[in-house]
Amino acid sequence: MSITEPTQVETADEPGWDAVADLPPSAKLVAKSLEYQGSQTQSQLAEETLLPARTVRYALSRLEDVGVVDSRFSFADARKRVYTLVIE
Repeated sequence: MSITEPTQVETADEPGWDAVADLPPSAKLVAKSLEYQGSQTQSQLAEETLLPARTVRYALSRLEDVGVVDSRFSFADARKRVYTLVIE
């Protein structure tokens, strides 16, 4: 009897964790933080991950490039953006 892992179905329009696999460790850490904590601002991500703000900015841009992170303006402060992971 063999144990198989559950498979995740991905469509061509939805990137999965495979898209994150080749990214730098900082991008993976930011993605995991978004997965566990939910939507966050850049400053919240920097505080949560203990990464410098510049590194978080770079990680977010890489995650946006591969289409696994979505951003929108914060309702509380329009100067800030809120980032959300779009992988399930």
